[in-house]
Amino acid sequence: DMTTTLVAGKQLRNVRGTLNPFAKDSGQRDVSFSGYEMHNGVTAGDALARPLGRMDGNNEGAISADGQIAGTYVHGIFDEPAACEALLRWGGLDRAGVAVDYQQHRLAQLDRLADEVEQHLDTDWLRDLLGVKTAATGSASGLDSNVDSNVDSEYGRQS
Repeated sequence: DMTTTLVAGKQLRNVRGTLNPFAKDSGQRDVSFSGYEMHNGVTAGDALARPLGRMDGNNEGAISADGQIAGTYVHGIFDEPAACEALLRWGGLDRAGVAVDYQQHRLAQLDRLADEVEQHLDTDWLRDLLGVKTAATGSASGLDSNVDSNVDSEYGRQS
């Protein structure tokens, strides 16, 4: 019902779109998704007439004739809660609130990792090893003495 032919040159881009087939089931007009495409192929065939959604005004992905299988080049399509819930509902899991906000979860895990590193890493030893002095002792490497505060403010961390 469709074929993919490998071609030279990898496609890699961030994408946004809507899962239009699922909007009817959810009571919403459109269910948005985002992610990225990374592939070396061109897909053709009749299944593309049954798109999974739309991106940039074009059909995206495909749904099998029996409605049991969906496919797309988009990685990360489950990362946004609304898109994840719409896809889970389409697959037969009809419980609102089961999807995890992946971005929030990821940020919380990175904060947790940063806190553990900060608690257990001997930064004075690391600075000595790298030849970097603190503002109080002078700068041996010419690096900005405000590196810690710059990093904290850039990433929104409170010191």
